[in-house]
Amino acid sequence: MSKDIFVVIEQRNNKVQGVGLELIGEATRLNADLKEQVVAVLLGGDVKGEVDKLYHYGADKVILVEDPMLKDFATEPYTKALTAVCKEFEPEIMLFGASSIGRDVAPRLASRIKTGLVADCTGLRMAKEQEELDREVACGCTDPERALLMTRPTFGGNLMATLMCPRTKPQMATVRPGVMKKIAKDTTRKGELIEFKVDFVPEDMNIEILEVVKSEKKAVDLTEAKLIVSGGRGVGGPEGFGIIRDLAKALGAEVGSSRACVDAGWIEKDRQVGQTGKTVRPDLYVACGISGAIQHVAGMENSGFIVAINKNEAAPIFQVADLGIVADLKVIVPKLTEAVNKFNESKTAQ
Repeated sequence: MSKDIFVVIEQRNNKVQGVGLELIGEATRLNADLKEQVVAVLLGGDVKGEVDKLYHYGADKVILVEDPMLKDFATEPYTKALTAVCKEFEPEIMLFGASSIGRDVAPRLASRIKTGLVADCTGLRMAKEQEELDREVACGCTDPERALLMTRPTFGGNLMATLMCPRTKPQMATVRPGVMKKIAKDTTRKGELIEFKVDFVPEDMNIEILEVVKSEKKAVDLTEAKLIVSGGRGVGGPEGFGIIRDLAKALGAEVGSSRACVDAGWIEKDRQVGQTGKTVRPDLYVACGISGAIQHVAGMENSGFIVAINKNEAAPIFQVADLGIVADLKVIVPKLTEAVNKFNESKTAQ
């Protein structure tokens, strides 16, 4: 019988990535209804030193698969290892980050174990309402209270769809980094370690990794940023991001953008916030010249404090803002930057 919520943990350079810890947190919340165990699945060449961290963030068990073939990510060895894990332990639910790794291996795993997969989710919950339970029964689910409802954007982000996979197990989903919250770290937590061996053969490595080249990134990933200043169509063009960057520099923040600016080529794709970009949760989010379309709001509405600057007083962004400023951003943003710089100088002088 299928049981437990499995979370596939990503690691790079033998260090656990944040999305895995976020998904363990989400699994613990789902487990309040499922009442089973949260199991982290960690693959790598020499990653045993990261196991305790997974307990600290909510895992009850860790299945550790270590092998030299898993040192660097390669599709076939990772897929083989996860297929073996699924067949041995029969999870009820299996979650992946919707990263380059998760998007590569999850569909291949789903195909091999003949189950469904809902990709790029922004919300997960267990079926609880009677209408939901009845729908699960109608769809062929024999145990509707164990059914996972998975929400994702569809039709280019214009609608949110909730999907289910009631007939096959595990119920699988990839989840966007930054959407879910880690639980508070508890260094006293302990758990069970299962060291699982997979019989690899040389033919399992169907590629040859000649070199791993690390890119130099000066900017922090938006999903990790505590402060973000974003520009929208109202900045007027690529040169308009100059004042956005000035304010971000003064605040010690990262620069974000709406999809319209990315599509227009005004700024890089990795700066995009929204359903088709990054989902962020900073302490402060400053939206400059962003109208507030639902696609953008879905990517930043959980920010700690939202400041919106827009000369259109009817802009939807004001509906989610904690502080709204009706003004021309080209006038107000430089004044904000000047005020922040003066404050910084006064603190330095003290």
